[in-house]
Amino acid sequence: MLVAVGTDKHPFDRLVDWLAQWHAQASDPVGLTVQHGHTAAPQVPGAVPFLGHDDLQQAMAHADLVVCHGGPATILEARRHGHLPIVVPRDPTRGEHVDDHQQLFARRLGAAGLVALCETREALHDALTAGLADPSRYAVADDPDAREARRAAVARVGRIVDDLVARSNPRPPRWRVWSRARPGTKETR
Repeated sequence: MLVAVGTDKHPFDRLVDWLAQWHAQASDPVGLTVQHGHTAAPQVPGAVPFLGHDDLQQAMAHADLVVCHGGPATILEARRHGHLPIVVPRDPTRGEHVDDHQQLFARRLGAAGLVALCETREALHDALTAGLADPSRYAVADDPDAREARRAAVARVGRIVDDLVARSNPRPPRWRVWSRARPGTKETR
């Protein structure tokens, strides 16, 4: 199991504590990699502060389950590796982030069935127990049509940006070059 809290400077004690509580009660041994970031290291095996991008990708590729914060990049990477990520979004009212974008994003994806949203300890513990019993419950199949749709969407956004840039009127400069007359020449402005 991979647990990734991301690299945000705010600690995410809530997720790490919930995981440690669940791990202490788990009846079977669970192999863990816990990327805890700026959160105090949990008393579980496999705790590391940070993983480089390649190491994180490798951990996702080899994990049966991925638990993560509500960071859009982490969620999309987990899905790209075939996981339905178990997501606990950071809560700014608890000092876990600067705003509520993770909550809004994760709730929208949860409603669409694209993540397993867990906003309570009980929901997380239930998801982890279910995932340990049947990891396929939190797997997603590669959808070639979705991949092509993403490529088309990126191309369309690129065309829109190109059109907007081409149509924009450049602002006049806020400064003007003044030349000073040199001795023996006329002043020009």
